[in-house]
Amino acid sequence: MMNVPPPKIPFYHHALPEHVAGLYFHPPYITLAHLFHAPQHWNIARRMLNNYQFQYVVEGAAEYRIEDRTYITRRGDLIYHSPSQAHEVHTIPGEKYICISILFDFGETNYPVERMLGEERYLGNFAGHDIEKKLTQLITHYHQPGLAHHTQCQGLLMSILADLSGIKQEQETKTEGQQKIKTKMVLIRNYIANRFNENIQHSELEAMSGLSRNYIIIKFRHAFGITPFEYLTRVRIERAKELAIQTNMSIGEIANAVGYADVHTFGRMFKSKMGTSFSQFCSSIVT
Repeated sequence: MMNVPPPKIPFYHHALPEHVAGLYFHPPYITLAHLFHAPQHWNIARRMLNNYQFQYVVEGAAEYRIEDRTYITRRGDLIYHSPSQAHEVHTIPGEKYICISILFDFGETNYPVERMLGEERYLGNFAGHDIEKKLTQLITHYHQPGLAHHTQCQGLLMSILADLSGIKQEQETKTEGQQKIKTKMVLIRNYIANRFNENIQHSELEAMSGLSRNYIIIKFRHAFGITPFEYLTRVRIERAKELAIQTNMSIGEIANAVGYADVHTFGRMFKSKMGTSFSQFCSSIVT
């Protein structure tokens, strides 16, 4: 009886950066994840990719065109597009543009990304949101060598997709009364964001919203996943990141500018909240 060799199973080759190649054993495959500081007059001509792409605005603004839709994206805005979707990016005269860009796919797996995120390419504004934190952690881990860091990248990406899917479902089922409360929570969030370097008190938030302290804490956490004063800490840290990108200020000067008199307290807080040290964050910036 002849020995018949088993049929060959086609191997799906996935191109990865040289320092990552061979480390990803299962999807999602992340082929790019970086913080990009665009030079003046930078643009991307109309093109199509074989990947999904997240584009998150860290600072400034840019015009993003996907198929026949144009989006003016600003601080905190997150958009995405699918494989083979025509898109282009144009910086805006007089505006800086700093973004987090992540390219990923699932190989030959038919993963339902569009069903999770929807057909609308603008996903929302996530300034100070937990999704922003996860995006920052993802790019930090991506630039670290070793399987553990790359596995964390995959986990963070799947967590971001799950968060976005949950937000989409919540928006679809929200009642009118819930929407009014959410609007007040957004007003509180904006109030904090605009006064991040002040000594904000709960009484101020109560006065502007007409809601009690405990109710504000409960509803704010429900809306954004954190309390108002946890959000205040996050805004201060995000402002510190902006200063690191845009200025030559020392760490001590940045800490003081965002409300921390002690640079060591600032350093501990940054690592606790962002999962990476301030110096590691600075080293991940690509220009």
